[in-house]
Amino acid sequence: MASKLPKKTLSLKQFLLRQEVLKLYRDIIRTVKKVPDESTRLELKEWARTDFRNNKHHNDETTIKSMLHYGRKSLEDLRKSLALSDS
Repeated sequence: MASKLPKKTLSLKQFLLRQEVLKLYRDIIRTVKKVPDESTRLELKEWARTDFRNNKHHNDETTIKSMLHYGRKSLEDLRKSLALSDS
């Protein structure tokens, strides 16, 4: 009898990392929506999509964690820039 599980099932660690990556992506897109200038907003949205798409092939946990750290730092920088522009 064939298993109902997909051929490539994620381990718990992989699943949790994937959830972190998806959360970061959603947070970035939500933050980008707050950018007042439309052309900048579109450029940032495309940058995020391209960056995530270009790095989706990585499997190494250390590499993914490193990229998550970089992504969170970039998101924080973007949020600070938006806060300064609102002032």
